[in-house]
Amino acid sequence: MKDEDRLGEVRQRIDTVDTEILRLISERGRLAQEVARIKRDAGEQEDFYRPEREQQVLRRLLSLNRGPLSEDTVTRLFREIMSACLALQQPLRIGFLGPAGTFTQAAALKQFGHGVQLQPLASIDNVFKEVETGDIHYGVVPVENSTEGVVNHTLDCFLNSPLQIVGEVELRIQHHLASRHAERSDLRRVYSHPQGLAQCRAWLDINLPAVERVSVSSTADAARRAATEEGAGAIASEAAAEMYGLELLAEGIEDHVGNTTRFLVIGRQSPPATGDDKTSLVVSRTDQPGGLVRLLQPLSDHGINMTRLDARPSRQGVWDYAFFIDLLGHVEDDLVQKALAEMRAQASLFRVLGSYPRVAR
Repeated sequence: MKDEDRLGEVRQRIDTVDTEILRLISERGRLAQEVARIKRDAGEQEDFYRPEREQQVLRRLLSLNRGPLSEDTVTRLFREIMSACLALQQPLRIGFLGPAGTFTQAAALKQFGHGVQLQPLASIDNVFKEVETGDIHYGVVPVENSTEGVVNHTLDCFLNSPLQIVGEVELRIQHHLASRHAERSDLRRVYSHPQGLAQCRAWLDINLPAVERVSVSSTADAARRAATEEGAGAIASEAAAEMYGLELLAEGIEDHVGNTTRFLVIGRQSPPATGDDKTSLVVSRTDQPGGLVRLLQPLSDHGINMTRLDARPSRQGVWDYAFFIDLLGHVEDDLVQKALAEMRAQASLFRVLGSYPRVAR
């Protein structure tokens, strides 16, 4: 058989497969609509998003994946399918720390797909407030970076908010130097979010030591300024640079390979257990010798793995601190329940911020 004939045969098979894929996706959409009808008949009128169900679906599919598509590609494809099907049931309104073009927007799209209505908001406080009032269903906010640590503003918002964490997203962060100018030598100042400047500090010290570094509210705002000001550059994402018509003068300038930011999805109610979950707490106790050790001891006694511990001023008194804790497990798990009950008995402040599906790594 000639190569041209073989190629035609393979393309015909691809057309057949594409037709079958379309048929199956349409069938999935119809099933999603049937799920919505069943839920409405049972009295549910809103909030059909089920993060625990999505994680179970994705984990099952990844366990079946034998290639050649990578796990990331399979996850992205099925996330978009689920997003489109959910939109047939109920279009979700998702708030994120804006403006458009930020890494937080990229995290929201990674978590929810393109079948949602995204709303950029001016601050982390605004994201919390919009979810609290019900104007948006869920919010996405940054909480920590693998090299620069926690985002204190997000932790502080939890101290005064009734919202729960319903999910987490990890996003590989690649920073680029972008400008309307064609040469680095034309730059007199570089804009970026404080985290962006910090994550590229060593590169800037070596390559642009004399250029002024200016902190702004977001990497997208940095790109906007660079697009309108003479002699300005921005450390921003490729999406933000493209949005504002900037040229990339240097790519991947973050100081650490694998630079990753973790984002939280906030809502009004945490999801049920999936079998691979994480729980977040905020706790405090009166200042006394060994107080923190005794507060955390139940986690060790019951074999609970604590993955993060951060301290923030509690605003209840001078030098009084609240401790933000992440641990593996769900509040519905027996051992977690026992450990948390013992911690609660010793705490002056104790609140579960949410149990949610652990991000797949």
